[in-house]
Amino acid sequence: MNQIIESARIKGNLILTEIESKQVLSEAGISVVETKLAESERAAVSLAEAMGYPVVLKISSPDITHKSDVNGVRVGIKTKEEVSQVFGEIIAAAKAKFPQANIEGVSVQRMARPGVEVIIGMTKDPQFGPVLMFGLGGIFVELLKDVSFRIVPLTRYDAHTMIKEIRGYALLNGFRGSEPASIEALEEMLLKISDFVDKHPEIKEMDLNPAFAYKDGATAVDARIVLEK
Repeated sequence: MNQIIESARIKGNLILTEIESKQVLSEAGISVVETKLAESERAAVSLAEAMGYPVVLKISSPDITHKSDVNGVRVGIKTKEEVSQVFGEIIAAAKAKFPQANIEGVSVQRMARPGVEVIIGMTKDPQFGPVLMFGLGGIFVELLKDVSFRIVPLTRYDAHTMIKEIRGYALLNGFRGSEPASIEALEEMLLKISDFVDKHPEIKEMDLNPAFAYKDGATAVDARIVLEK
């Protein structure tokens, strides 16, 4: 069992934080945007200065699953003064909405370069076991519900066809002059996630939303892992 997952289970935490989820995925060879925890305003400024602007700040708490519910995500932060201000605002907003929540601090990550937003998820079907989902991410997943599914473990053919069968495939293939995404990189990401899920039955759910697809690769910008009881 992965050390981070084992530690979370010992503590009774069934939902890994974004930072923990990304560490677990990174150890499995899946590309993620580096994210670090700042427990203080000073630490947040130091991390932002080291990473380079612009940065993204997010609330970090095992008790707050949907960060946007507490205005806990701020993007495009360009100065250390703004980091200081936003750090305090995010912590205050989270405490006001969830006073009993265990707030670890604020996560800091450099803003990823724009790409095609996709979502990769995993749930467990009572009959078939782990099932992977792929589709367009961001607002598209809620608006269009344009997703495909395959049972774990995936073959390369499975990964290829589940990408091609979504209605939004044209966006990945370069729509009206936009830069095409690397389908091969997305296939590799799906295969690595399939292999990871297959080896870790203690995982109940997983979301990479969004992941950004580029012409030269793909990387997860946000991630969430839920463990079995």
